[in-house]
Amino acid sequence: MERMTLADARNKLPEAAKRPQPVLHKVKSWPHLFEATLSGAKTHDMRRATDRDYQVGDVLCLQEFEPSTESYTGRELYVRITYVTSSEFPCALSGEGLSAGYCILSIKPVSSEN
Repeated sequence: MERMTLADARNKLPEAAKRPQPVLHKVKSWPHLFEATLSGAKTHDMRRATDRDYQVGDVLCLQEFEPSTESYTGRELYVRITYVTSSEFPCALSGEGLSAGYCILSIKPVSSEN
């Protein structure tokens, strides 16, 4: 059985379902996760797949959020989604190990794209 990539699956969508442009998603990021992403150590983000329609090429605006004070710090980081792993479009184990309501987004800082 041939595995279908996310790009192949999107190409099979009707034209009306395809996005003409990437979408900007503003999302909370706790300080330790924000710092790890900012430093380059963290190159993925796990999110609820049911909250938004994350797609390759979309941009996340990670907004640092302090849960203890329930407030934003004001720091933001823009990252582009380079790959989406989910139970719908699994890797070797995600079909069994990743809950249907979640996805793992591979990300790259927008500033490092050049």
